[in-house]
Amino acid sequence: MGFASFLGRVLFASLFILSAWQTFHDFGDDGGPAVKELAPRVASCHKFLTSKIGNGLPKIDVKHIVLASIAIKGLGGLLFVFGGSTGAYLLMYYLLFTTPIVYDFYNYDIDEPVFHMLLAEFLQNVALFGALLFFVEMKKSSPRKVIRKKAPKAKTT
Repeated sequence: MGFASFLGRVLFASLFILSAWQTFHDFGDDGGPAVKELAPRVASCHKFLTSKIGNGLPKIDVKHIVLASIAIKGLGGLLFVFGGSTGAYLLMYYLLFTTPIVYDFYNYDIDEPVFHMLLAEFLQNVALFGALLFFVEMKKSSPRKVIRKKAPKAKTT
């Protein structure tokens, strides 16, 4: 079970680690395609929050968000491979904050083809979040060390 668990964690975390590596590799002076794709969505989120909170909200630099997501995905994936709950929590925070912004299916009509694509990606990230939640709860409930009672020795006469 030990090797299968490790292999499963490696395969699961490879999704996040390779995504972080690709985003880092494409990150240039302008931030790469991730910044270009994320900028309008962050702007609409900023506009929404400004309408609810007020003008006290600071300007959000999308390049910083992309750099933070690279760091969280990479570090969280590496820590998750080695069985730490900290890595799982980092990946859960990443999914919790980025999924509703990146996969904004709720801004489209059901008749549009992009709606179904974004909904499928959104649900996939929800499933990944559920798998991480399952991992954390299983980690909490499993005992750290199995204590074996020694069998009493038979007395000889």
